[in-house]
Order: sequence, then structure tokens, then C-alpha cells
Amino acid sequence: MKSSIQSVKGTRDFYPEDMALRNFLYTSARAVSESFGYQEWDAPFLETIELYAAKSGEELVKEQAFVFPDRSGELITLRPELTPSLARLVAQRQKQLIFPLRWWTWGPFWRYERPQKGRTREFFLWNIDLIGVDSPQADAEMIAIAASFLRQAGLSPNQVNILVNNRQLMESELSALGIPGEIRKDVFKLIDRRDKLTSKEWEAYAVEVGLSTSQLEGLKALLANTNLWRRSPRMVEIFDLISGLGLRDYVQYAPNIIRGLDYYTGVVFEAWDKDGEFRAILGGGRYDNLVADVGGDPLPAIGFAMGDLVVSLVLKKFGCLPPDLGASPASVLVTLFDESSAALSFQIAARLRSSGIKTAVYPEAAKLGRQFKYGDRMGMRLALIIGPDEQAQKLVTVKDLRTGEQRSIPQESLEQTLEEYLV
Repeated sequence: MKSSIQSVKGTRDFYPEDMALRNFLYTSARAVSESFGYQEWDAPFLETIELYAAKSGEELVKEQAFVFPDRSGELITLRPELTPSLARLVAQRQKQLIFPLRWWTWGPFWRYERPQKGRTREFFLWNIDLIGVDSPQADAEMIAIAASFLRQAGLSPNQVNILVNNRQLMESELSALGIPGEIRKDVFKLIDRRDKLTSKEWEAYAVEVGLSTSQLEGLKALLANTNLWRRSPRMVEIFDLISGLGLRDYVQYAPNIIRGLDYYTGVVFEAWDKDGEFRAILGGGRYDNLVADVGGDPLPAIGFAMGDLVVSLVLKKFGCLPPDLGASPASVLVTLFDESSAALSFQIAARLRSSGIKTAVYPEAAKLGRQFKYGDRMGMRLALIIGPDEQAQKLVTVKDLRTGEQRSIPQESLEQTLEEYLV
């Protein structure tokens, strides 16, 4: 047999049901974003690697980014994340923009990673950011947006939680342990990998980073203290605000959440499922220095991103996916009784579309049973029959594909009758 050409490793084909899920996530993200007053935007899919080299972290730049020289020799990358692009856009028009900015976007990204469950090399992200304000209120709003999405998607606090920490709080605690500033970045990476390594591997990594035995024991105690947030007035206010929004059940403090990217400066958070099967369903935090790092004036900011693949798996796991994914957008199928009735079938379908009723016509004359079966399998609600008897009496027979019931109605009152069915 002739071998078929395969898709590029780590990419996905989007059949209609897959595309329907992707669009469901997009429209859900859009609805939540707009409910909080955020505007949609986007950036190029291609950026210079220089944009990420300074702040995104060595692992992302050297190991995960798809990098290639363009015809002039400049190193270009398919965007692996969006926050640096956002900072660049803001820096370019910083004097003209109205702050605070509330921006969101949805689009494709690429990382050269080993494909596995919940991770591919091409993926879609919802990014949402609040720029120009450094306050507990801004932090709480961003966490609340994440929690609101989870709630709107049908996920309960018994299924998923948003885990929150604060890098400034951790900096203070690490300082109290006598951990020098020059290795703090490495210690943050150590904390970030706590749940990715075995205990023995993690402790060996701690020694490699430069922690003494007493410092390591102090760090372990720190990471076990789930009440640590009470030492931070800002964190106390954030949790109070989230409680006032009725979302506190979704949010808890987790000292092991630190986020791997180097540009985070304050509050950081991730959403995990309660079983621990899916981690970092979404994640983000405060990044107050990034706009200045790409050429703008200093500007505080906070945001998060959510990938489409992991959240899809989580929704499937907990039975929260819409039941009609992959169904035809048309709710009405106009059957084609025979070739001589094709023109009338097309005319009636056009009338229905003009009235706002999504309508498909079966594209060839065939047995009615075959056409009904097609409409039912595609998730359509009604089938219209316009045979010789109906044409002679200017009627249309409406068949309910769910119940099998049917009745004949005058062609002139068709739109009104169908609207009653489709309410």
C-alpha cells in the first residue's frame, strides 16, 4: 500500500469536532475576558529570538524555541509565548496608550518539546493581562478571571484549584534563611522543580545549587508551611478580595508555586486539578520589569496564559465538555425529494437563512431515509420534506429528527413554525 504523508511531529489535525472544541474554548475565554472589560489584540507569529533571550529563561530560548535564520541571517523564532511580544507592543506606543490596559488574545504558539499527554509542539493559548497598575486589586482581578473561567466551564472547586504564591514573600523568607541573592534565581528553579523530581534528585539539585544542610532543611519547612501567606499583607488583601468575589473556594496558597520564567516579580499562580494528574492548566503572575527590559519605561503588569490542550483533557476528565461538539451548525435540513424539486428546496433554504435559521440542503436526490439518517447523525433538529404532494398544496412537511413526529404546514408560515420548534 502507498504510505500516506504524516503531519509534522507534535502538531495536531483539527477535524470538525476538534475545531468545535477549540472554538468552544475560544468563545468561553472571550466571554470571560469581555465580562471583565478586556480588549482583544494579537501579535506576529514570528519574532526575533533577541526578544526572548533577555528574560524568558535559558531553557526556553536554547531548548524549546523553534529558531531559524531568515534570508538576511537574522535569527527568527516561532513565538513560544506571548508576554515578551506584549511588552514590546506596549513599549512601542507607551505614550499613546490609555492605562491601565486590559488586553487578551488567543492564538497559536510553538515549543520544541517532547510530545506527550497534555503537551504538543504546536498549541493554542489564551493570554490575558492587566498593565499599568501594581496593586493587590489588580492581582486579585487576574486570579478572579482565571477562577471565573473554570467556574463557567463547569469545573468545581472540588475538581480544580488555583494555587497562589508571591515571589517577593519567598525572597524575604529565603533571605531570612541566609540564602545569598546571587543564587536566588537557582533556588527559585529548585522550588519550581520540587514536584518534577524525586526527593533524592531534588536534594542533590539543592546541593548543586549551593544550599547548606541547614538552608535545605529551612527551605523544606518553608515549602510545607501553607499559612506562610499570612506574613504578607498584600497576600492577605488579595485573598480577602477574592473572597468578596465569591471565588475563594477556587483559590489556595501553595508555597511550592514559583513559576519557571525569569521575568516574574511578585504574585504567581497556577491552576491544578485536585488529583494532581493535570498541573499548570493555566499559569501566570506579576512581571513588573518586562516592558522596561524591551525598551519602554518601567510599567507594572500581571497576566496569565492557558493552553487549549490541558484544559480540554481536564474538561473531558470531569465530563464538562458540551454534548453537541462536532454537530452541524445547521439546525434544519431541507431534503431533496428529486431533481425536479431541487430549485424549490434551494429557494426555501435561502428564505430560512434570510430569517436567521441556519439551514443545510441535502446535496443530491436520495432516499428520504438516508437523508433523515444523515441529518440525525449530524445533530440537526428538523428535516423538511417538499415532495410532489407538498408542492401541489404549497405545504412543507416538518419532521422532528429527535422524536420522529412530523406535520405539514403552509409554506408561507414556515419561518414562524420553525422558530417555535427551535426555541
